Amino acid sequence: MGRPKRADAAGHCYHMLNRANLRATIFEKDADYEAFEKILDEALQRFNIELFSYCLMPNHYHLLVRPGEDGEMGRFGHYIGLTHTQRYHAHYKTTGMGHVYQGRFKSFPVQDDEHFLTVARYVERNAYAAKLCKKPEDWKFGSLHHWQHKTKPFSQRMSSWPIRRTPKWAQVVATKFSEPERTQLDWSAKRGVPFGTETWVEHIARTFDLESTMRPRGRPRKNPIKK
Repeated sequence: MGRPKRADAAGHCYHMLNRANLRATIFEKDADYEAFEKILDEALQRFNIELFSYCLMPNHYHLLVRPGEDGEMGRFGHYIGLTHTQRYHAHYKTTGMGHVYQGRFKSFPVQDDEHFLTVARYVERNAYAAKLCKKPEDWKFGSLHHWQHKTKPFSQRMSSWPIRRTPKWAQVVATKFSEPERTQLDWSAKRGVPFGTETWVEHIARTFDLESTMRPRGRPRKNPIKK
């Protein structure tokens, strides 16, 4: 089976996600998260990428980015995955014992309007939704914490958003998603379906040949034989 289609065009926003192999824990301690953030900073220096929000979880990560060149997100993601895998194995002395990640990262295009805010909220809410912290901004290994506390890493690592944050943003992040929002977000994350208005989604799907992501998986049902 071939790889699913993936857009990677300059000037468009994308949500990136990758999970550990077998969903194993890959961030055991604070130093593990910090090591990944160091790799993230190195990648941002090497590649023409804007990072808008991120959240590191015990067995996966979420990034909201915008590449400045066609194909740059793929190069950025490849560097992060390869470098983290190499350093992880070196640190834990597990070289030759299997993959760290399930495979290459997944992604989906995001419309840079209110839908961007929805995805940013989805990213920055992850640790809170998983009950890893009392408030979303308490999670140290994500962009919301750095934005809320105006840390040095925030000014060095993060780019200005294409749309202004909603007032009282941390409180907004803590708010639960509606059922339709959650369903659409989960579908986009799982299948790579563009996230935006219906008209925009259809346009992006045609432009980047992503129409297959919008169709249910599996073989089409056969028509019943007429007697």
